[in-house]
Amino acid sequence: MENQTHDRLIRERECKEITGLSRQTRWRMEKEGKFPSRIQLSERAIAWRLSEVLQWVNNAISVRA
Repeated sequence: MENQTHDRLIRERECKEITGLSRQTRWRMEKEGKFPSRIQLSERAIAWRLSEVLQWVNNAISVRA
């Protein structure tokens, strides 16, 4: 059940809450290959896989420690 929860898609607001990073910072990091790629849901809607964002956060914490 836990894996299913972590595989859901999250939108902009939740991604910002989880990472603490602004949209612009995440966009720049994504272009540099340092942040998970967004998923285009429609012409104007994007999302990220929660599992990938959480993995990115855990890696950032590990590097810092």
